[in-house]
Parts: sequence; structure tokens; C-alpha cells
Amino acid sequence: MAVLQKIRQRSALLLIVIGFSLLAFVVGDFIQGGTFGQQSTNVGNINGKDIAYEDFRVKVGNLEKNGNQGQGMTSIQAANQLWEQEIAIALLTSEFEKLGIRIGEKHIVENLKNDPNIGQNPMFQNELGKFDLNKFKEYFKSNPELATQFEQREKDAELNSKFQIYSTMVKAGMYTTTAEGKFKYEQEANKVAFDYVAVLYSTIKDSDIKITDADYIDYMKKHEKRFKSEGTREIEYVLIEDKPSAKDEEEVKTKINAFLTATDSTSFRTTPAIAEFIAANSDVPYDTIFKSKQDLPADHAEKIFATPTGEIYGPYMNGKLYCISKVTARKSGAKSKASHILISYEGTQVPNKKEKRTKEQAKAKAEQLLAEVLANPSNFFVVALTNSDDSSAQQGGDLGYFAPGQMVKPFNDFVFNNPVGKIGLVETDFGFHIINVTDKQDAISLATLGQKIEPSEITTNTTYTKATDFEMKANEKDFAVVAKEAKLTVNPAIKAKPMDEYFGTVGNQRQIIKWAYANDTNIGDVKRFEVINVGHVIAKLSKINEKGLMSVEEAKPMIENILKNQKKAEKIMAKMKGGSLEAIAKANKTTVQQAADATIDNPVLGAVGAELKVVGTAFGLAPNKTSATIEGAMGVYVVKTKSVTKAPKIAKYTDYVNKLKGPASQAAGRVVGALKTDAKIEDNRVDFF
Repeated sequence: MAVLQKIRQRSALLLIVIGFSLLAFVVGDFIQGGTFGQQSTNVGNINGKDIAYEDFRVKVGNLEKNGNQGQGMTSIQAANQLWEQEIAIALLTSEFEKLGIRIGEKHIVENLKNDPNIGQNPMFQNELGKFDLNKFKEYFKSNPELATQFEQREKDAELNSKFQIYSTMVKAGMYTTTAEGKFKYEQEANKVAFDYVAVLYSTIKDSDIKITDADYIDYMKKHEKRFKSEGTREIEYVLIEDKPSAKDEEEVKTKINAFLTATDSTSFRTTPAIAEFIAANSDVPYDTIFKSKQDLPADHAEKIFATPTGEIYGPYMNGKLYCISKVTARKSGAKSKASHILISYEGTQVPNKKEKRTKEQAKAKAEQLLAEVLANPSNFFVVALTNSDDSSAQQGGDLGYFAPGQMVKPFNDFVFNNPVGKIGLVETDFGFHIINVTDKQDAISLATLGQKIEPSEITTNTTYTKATDFEMKANEKDFAVVAKEAKLTVNPAIKAKPMDEYFGTVGNQRQIIKWAYANDTNIGDVKRFEVINVGHVIAKLSKINEKGLMSVEEAKPMIENILKNQKKAEKIMAKMKGGSLEAIAKANKTTVQQAADATIDNPVLGAVGAELKVVGTAFGLAPNKTSATIEGAMGVYVVKTKSVTKAPKIAKYTDYVNKLKGPASQAAGRVVGALKTDAKIEDNRVDFF
């Protein structure tokens, strides 16, 4: 009663405290997510154009469901793919506007016609099988609910049409002149002979060269575009696997072995109701499918297949399953292997026909090829490679192994009703097939009783306790020290970009990357993550590499040798002094070497390798003139030109112009990359995904 009286006396104070607490909660939320701390609603900005999250999210959802040829993709994969697409669209649209590129209905229709789902759709074709624009328009008038869905496809067609015009303009501007062809010819045919002294970088030990962080930073600043970094987080981690203990494994093995040795109703050997027995005791479902040797577990296939009907093979391990298998039946010729040559004709649904032909022409050709391979069966591969309209032509017509019913009926009947080596002709809806039955396989039916060896509840609880204990200690003490005390391995740090999702050997663990990039995660923070079917990852954020220039550690593998060679060149140049090549060679304990018939196109100096700078310098010197020191790719050089032989003039440079056309024609494909280099791109996706 005394306690209740005190509560009544202080109820007013209690209400005030609660009121202040609620107010603090609301204000805090207001500051964090409201006006004062509002998170951007855009996933990014490209040259001043905002990319709204809601629109982007819808596109990601659609691509996630329908991407990768219908097999789906993760939201991060979809977001990454769409982000690059958004960048390309934004940059190219800006270029279209600058150039004043405009398109009309005709351009859009032509683009739509190139889509097989539209241009080759019978609903939109006239009686001649040609695309009919009136039918196409009428369809959407009759189905207004589909017209809205089609708007995006129409926008894509408009964008593609503009890009085709833009691409044509770029290609037209990248033509190759006769003068360039002539220069290419001279690069290949002009020759220079010269003497030279070479002191290679390999003559100085790497250990004699010291490179500081300042050297790396200075080099990166001079080549800033090459060393841009979007920023990374370096995350060390310990993996504590939730795996079965020796006791868990022994328990499963004991159960399976008991089914073998039992003499009562629990005996796998004698049970009359094997399907029901497996359903009640196995993690492997009962099936009656016949399996060939290649369908069996690779490590045990030979022995299982050799087991007599009615006998048991095992116990044996198949992945995480501990199994015993009973051979219940055997069938000969259960699978067949065949090769074919398909000769199709107009009207069959076969893409990429090698030539147009009528049904009569196709039959005549098939009969001719049949006679050819019957006369020389060993030539079947080559005949298929050069004549078949099927994609299997690249494998000489080989279709691999298949079971009854997998092929169309006439094809199926020929293969399974004829012996190995039989070659014949059948007709199907695809055309005429010259078939070669190349192999047949027997098969067995197996009743397999298997149980997964998995961690028990006790083992899982023990693993959890170990992981949480490690997390608590690692938040208080040195991460590596705690790992050593627990006899655990600290894995090398993962360098994660903002939109990465794969985390070392653990696989897709976006949750860890997201944590590392959270605003309230600091260097040195440690957190445990539960990974389904794996165990626990205890991660530590060990370093933050901010956006901008790469860190020295990131850049080192790319430029260490360049900087070493630069410093070696300085040392070598200091010694390469003298009035003649002979004096320079003597001072550096080497010899004067000769280069004959070197060209710009092939600037190879004996065993040294390609040295374009050296050969180019030799071409530019007057005869008997000696160069200054040249910092080459493999060492430092001094050259003395003996003679330059000019290539004879030729009437046309067409062949050389054509050599240069290839790279020039690919320029349109490099446009987006070039535009992206100078674009201002803000990427906020990590806040949303």
C-alpha cells in the first residue's frame, strides 16, 4: 500500500517525464528523418539531372524479375546494370540536344519493326507477311490498357533511333584519309639502321631503389583520371562456421548403418514397401527414373553401376548426404547419343538458315548429303559443320545424350529403334534430318536412402555462443589478438565498393557491405552477421578509402614498376656520359650494338624487346649524329643513326587505309566511356540498396 501511495503522489511528475520522453522521441525522429535531416529522394545526379528513387526502384524491380533471360538477378545486379544505363541515357540525351537531333514517326516505326516481337508478330503483318503499321495502331486502339504499357517501349525506340543517327554521325566523322594510309605504309616500310648503347633497368637491383608514398601520390596527381576511385571500405573478418560436429556425423552414420544391419521391419534390405520406407526415413525422395552411369555421383558411379540388381551399395558420402543405394532394376538402351545434319526450308521455324530453299530443294539436298555420309561415315562431322542449319553444326551435329521422348517423335523413333552406327533420313516440322546414331547407354533404377549430416541444435547453439563471445571481446580488445586466442583465422581485408554485394568466400552478403557504409559505422567497429547455411561472420571495419584518388596501397601494383624504372633511369643517365658510343659503353661495362632495318611498326631491338621511343629517335636524327640519353621501356639508350631508307612510292594506299578503318569504325562504341570521364556523377544508391 505504501508503494501505491507514493506512485499516486508522484503521478504528475511521472506524466511530465513521460511527456518529455515522447517529445524527445518525436523531435529526434524529426531531426533524423524530417526537415532537418532529410535523406535525398534521388539515387543520384548525372550532370545536374536527378535520378528519382521511386522511378529507379520500379525499373530495378522489373529487371530483377525479368533480367538474365528470365532467370532473374539480384536487386544489386539490377541496380548496377540500370545505373550504367541511366548514365548512358543522360549523357547521350544531352549530346542529342546539343546537336539538334530530331526524329519522326518513321524512325520510331523502323526501330520497332527491327524488334522480332513486333516486326515478325503475325498480328501486325499483312497477307504478304510484311509489317502493317495500320494493324499495329489498330491493335492498341482496341486494347487501350496495353497502350500505356507500350509507352516505355516507344520511348526506347525513340532513344535508339536518335542513337543510330548519332552513331552514324560519329562513324562518318571517323573516316580514314589517304594521307593516313600513306603514313601507315611509311611506318611499315621506312627503315632505319643505327648503333646504340643500352643499359637495362634490370642491371640495378630493386632493393637499391626507394619509393616513398609521396612519389606514388605525385604520380597519381599527374595522371588523375587514371587513378580515380569511387571510394572503398576495407573489412577484415573471421568466419565461424556452423558445421556438424564429429558427434553429429556419427549419429547419422549410426542410423544409416542400423537400416543395413536390422533384421526386422526397419531393414532396408528386406522391406517390401521400399518407397514408403524411403519416404519415412530419407532426406532423398524416392524416384523411379532410370539413370545412366554419367547421371550417378561421379566418385561412386562405376561401383554403383556394377552392383547387381537387388543388391545394396554403400554406405557412401554424396556431398552432405550419407547414403545407401539399392539397385532395383536395369534397362538397356535407356539413353541414346546422336548427331544430325538439319536441312530446313522456307516456312519452318528454324532461325539462321544457311540458305533459302523450298521443301523440294531441301529434300533433294538432304538425300544428296545422306548418300555422301553413307559412302564415308567418318566425314559426318565436316558435312554437318558446313551444311547443317542447326546450332549443333559447330559440334559437328553432336546432340549429346537424351532419353526417350526428349526429341520430336520421328527423330526419337529413328534413334531408339535403330542400332549404334545406323545413318538415315527422317522428316520433322524443322526440316529433313540426316541422323547418325553414335552411342547408347544402359541405365539402372536406384532406391537411395540418404540423410543429411547437419549441425544439431546443440552444435548450432555452441557455434552461436562462440560467435557472440568473439564479437563482445573484439569490441573491447584487439581483433587479431582475440582471434588468435580463439584459434580463429582473420581473413585478408575485403575492399568493398559501395554497390558490391559479394563478400569474399561467404558469397552474397550485402548486409555486411551496407553496414560498412552506414553513417554510424566507424573505423574499428565490429559486428556479427549470421549467414544462413554457413555460420557467423564477425566483421571489422579496418579502413575507409575516401572517394577521389586511389590509396597508395590500391595504386601500388599498377605503378610500382613505372616508378622504379624512372628512378633507375635517373641513376643510369648519370653514368651515360662520353663523347662517343664506345666511351659510353666502356663506362657502363657494356658494348655497342647494331640495329638494322628497324621500323616504327616493328620497333624491336634484338633480345631487348620493343622500343618505339628509341627507334623513333633514330629516325629523327641525321646520319652520324648521336642522340642524348633516351628513357625507354626496358632501359636507357644512346643511339647513332647510320642510315634511313625511305620506302618506295606506290600508286595506291587503299590496303593501308583499310587497315586503319577497323579501329576507327568502333569509335561510336567508345563514346559513352569518353563522355563519362568528364561527367559530374553523384551516386547515392548505397543509401537505398
